[in-house]
Amino acid sequence: MQWKSYREASRRIHVAQPAISQTVTDLENELGLKLLSRAKRVTQLTSEGEVFYAEAVRTLAQAELAVETARRAARGDIGRLSIGFIGSATSAFLPELVRKFKGRYPGVKLTLHELSPVQQEAAFEKGEIDIGFTRTLTAEQSRTVSSRVLFRDPMLVMLPRSRRVRGKRVRIADLASESFVLFHREGHPALFDTVLTMCQKEGFSPRVENQPSNSEALLSLVEAEHGVSIVPACARHLISNGVRFYRLQPDDVRVELVAAWKAVNPSVVLRAFLELIDTNAAQIRNKAELR
Repeated sequence: MQWKSYREASRRIHVAQPAISQTVTDLENELGLKLLSRAKRVTQLTSEGEVFYAEAVRTLAQAELAVETARRAARGDIGRLSIGFIGSATSAFLPELVRKFKGRYPGVKLTLHELSPVQQEAAFEKGEIDIGFTRTLTAEQSRTVSSRVLFRDPMLVMLPRSRRVRGKRVRIADLASESFVLFHREGHPALFDTVLTMCQKEGFSPRVENQPSNSEALLSLVEAEHGVSIVPACARHLISNGVRFYRLQPDDVRVELVAAWKAVNPSVVLRAFLELIDTNAAQIRNKAELR
């Protein structure tokens, strides 16, 4: 107890002494306990009063901490953010974007999940991710999920390094006799169908021999000469000494990478992350640009 008498307490907190005395009496009556004892104008805590006082001090301190924590959360200083991403499409810019966000908001816990577009759609429905870097949303998704385009990627052909190619471009029609390795349709339906349409426009349907679920497997299969692949240009950032990328002819198809998030009630932390994306939009496009 900070002060040893009602008089001193009255002077310190600017409350009349009778009011303090009555408040203490009311509290004791409510608890059915004797909290204070007075002897020779000195007020002391009883044994049960000491226990109550210690707990009350801790409770008040916790209440103050709760208020400050809530205020920090309202400012976006603390919280959680779960991010879904396509690894091959984001490797050029996402690591730096995450580093910048952590530098600004060190109290926010970030979790990252490498997910295909279909997996991200399911994760949004389950509330498992707050934002995703994915392909163009379907009309059904767009009803509940907002998005913004980050960049539009041209398509490239991926060939094993052992394959000799004259020039810097490969005609799509010249791939008609090849076996194809494409990202599996179950996870990347729009991309899969885009490649089929590109080939069909050139007069053939691709013979798809393998449909790996991830970029590492796709790279390995092409490197091992199990087939060729047509992929978005962002795939060229994947590290492999066993494949080469070439521009296509014709070169009129672009696939979008978008940032997507639940349209209803975005959190303060999510809004802060979206603001960072906006601030770095030009850098993201520049890193993705095919030169």
